[in-house]
Amino acid sequence: MQRIAKFHKVSFEQFSGDWTDAFGGVSADEARAVYDGIRLPARATAGSAGYDFFTPVAVTVAPGESVKIPTGVRVEMEEGWVLSIFPRSSLGFKYRLQLNNTVGIIDSDYFYSDNEGHMFVKMTNDSREGKTVELAEGMAFAQGIFLPYGITVDDDCTSTRNGGFGSTDAR
Repeated sequence: MQRIAKFHKVSFEQFSGDWTDAFGGVSADEARAVYDGIRLPARATAGSAGYDFFTPVAVTVAPGESVKIPTGVRVEMEEGWVLSIFPRSSLGFKYRLQLNNTVGIIDSDYFYSDNEGHMFVKMTNDSREGKTVELAEGMAFAQGIFLPYGITVDDDCTSTRNGGFGSTDAR
């Protein structure tokens, strides 16, 4: 098994701004309490491929609703690897809880972006049975799997990233 990455928390300043942007009027003390409780992603068993991401607070998602969760987490990984983010299998199966972008792709250079590589997960409850999803604080709600990738033999890309969503659009 190759060891190719390490999870870190983003700075409190980055998290506080992103948390306030996602959830509105939050005091510095409230943001600090959430930040202090952030758990870094972890595997549940030695045979698990996925690193569980945990909810920083309790979250309720009614059918048809979405929630954007600033995780407070960033990942430093070797070049040639990507972190793919998926919903936890059980939540997708029981509630049709889905990522809005279907699969999150975290590139190795995202760690160095202006936003410190802060990962967000936006989930939608697409329940067709009217089931509300109740995620307790600290509950595993998404999973990340590290995958190697290749490039074409004629690839000559030299540009660098600075930002999150849409920052790598072809120029």
